[in-house]
Amino acid sequence: MYRVFEALDELVTIVEEARGVPMTSGCVVPRGDVLELLDDVRESIPNELDDAQDVLDHRDQVVNKAQTEAEKSRGEAQTEAERTLSEARAEAERMLSEAREQADQMISDARGQAEQTVTAGKREYEDYISSAQSEADRMVQAGRAAYEQSIHEGKSEQARLVTDTEVVQEANAEAKRIVEEANEDAERLRSECDAYVDSRLADFEDLLGRTLRTVGKGRQQLRSPMGAPFDYEEWHPGNAGTN
Repeated sequence: MYRVFEALDELVTIVEEARGVPMTSGCVVPRGDVLELLDDVRESIPNELDDAQDVLDHRDQVVNKAQTEAEKSRGEAQTEAERTLSEARAEAERMLSEAREQADQMISDARGQAEQTVTAGKREYEDYISSAQSEADRMVQAGRAAYEQSIHEGKSEQARLVTDTEVVQEANAEAKRIVEEANEDAERLRSECDAYVDSRLADFEDLLGRTLRTVGKGRQQLRSPMGAPFDYEEWHPGNAGTN
């Protein structure tokens, strides 16, 4: 691209320093030098087209890389979510199993204790049927109360431990959040990549268009030596931002 601007600058210098034609606004320029510079410009333009193709190829590589990274992030997030969920389920099942075992044990102990108390009461009742009737009834009632209290405590403990299964719900929510964040990151990377490539191509398209228009104007001036003077300020690269 540097050679294109250099050749155009030389063309401007030739036109500015050319000897004017009396009584006209035209000038006399060395045809061979001008044609040689225009050939240099023509030979340099295909190289810029190759650069444009390189930019397009780079865009595909960037998009493919972003898609690969997004798929990798999504896969890792899914794996981590599944692992977390599996661990949470296993922990919840273990705690529930322990709660059931503890409740069963407490119920069994309560029943054994109640049966022992009732048996002792019956034995004392039979041995002291006349004198220990009231005491036997009291012991039976106390045993039943202890039995019911133990069952109540066992059920309460079981209910408390069962609530720990909320860990599974929290793990599901965390897994969903991780997957959604991975999808958002992938979409953001894809959008940023498309915007960057589109901006670079737009800049090159604008530059290439200005260059082609400049060459066309130069050729038109060469075909009409008696026409209007060459407008240097209109096409010079230093004024590219105003066109």
